[in-house]
Amino acid sequence: MAIKGVDVSGHQSSSFTTAGMSFAIIKATEGRSYINPKQEAQARHAREHELVTGFYHFLWPGNIKAQAAYFVRECASEKGDILACDWESTTSGTAATGAEKDAFLREVKQLRPDHRVILYCNVNFWKNRDTTSYAGDGLWIAHYNGRPGQPGIEAKWKFHQYTSSPIDTNIGNFDDKAALRTWAGGGSGGTDPDPDPKPQVSLSKLIKAAKSDPGQEGTPVSYAGTKVVEEALVAERLLDDSLADGHFGTATVRAYAALQRRLGYSGADADGIPGEASLKKLASRRGFTVIE
Repeated sequence: MAIKGVDVSGHQSSSFTTAGMSFAIIKATEGRSYINPKQEAQARHAREHELVTGFYHFLWPGNIKAQAAYFVRECASEKGDILACDWESTTSGTAATGAEKDAFLREVKQLRPDHRVILYCNVNFWKNRDTTSYAGDGLWIAHYNGRPGQPGIEAKWKFHQYTSSPIDTNIGNFDDKAALRTWAGGGSGGTDPDPDPKPQVSLSKLIKAAKSDPGQEGTPVSYAGTKVVEEALVAERLLDDSLADGHFGTATVRAYAALQRRLGYSGADADGIPGEASLKKLASRRGFTVIE
């Protein structure tokens, strides 16, 4: 038995069809400069309809590590989401090499070791451009051959994109949605059990700490949630690990300001004092929750 799903980009509505679907994979980024402006709304729509959710990056040749960092930084992923590399010809007629494809997949897996990372490509790329058969955690193959679930390749595959009309539609090689969710979560269970509750960070207490913490070695920490946020900033490569001391001092303010600028804020909105929107964005990426 197999399941169906869709993949969407900024060309599709944020309220795409979910009838009969078990999963949705959403375009997040392309190259080093494009972010799908609809990705968060599309992801919210998918989650509201209880679809297993994923995100993909359209790969360009060159700057592979920078592209991987850009993808994992800007995609609206949460725990249990699938991450994918879209390997095909660009609008300029160029394409990443097979070696670049491999490097991107490995870099994303290193940056996001708790996520499944897969490769999307068409049959031509798989048969004629790929030289290693490396597809990360699974192959997502495109072949519009009129035979859903029969992509016409010998390699094992996880997803088959079999049509683009009226929307890109796929077959997932899983018994049911629960099986896909189990796989996407790394085999930890179809309902994504979380035996270790997510840390909670109080926005009001964090703001107070950011405005008053002395940031001097040996002084008391004003709010324990500061350490959670600092560790998230370290993971975002905005704060050196040695500076994650539990004080929302000068270095942490600078790191948080860098996060705000990365998210598109400027001026007084990027002063390094946490705001609700930016903190929730960081929380969704780094596994904690925000409370008042």
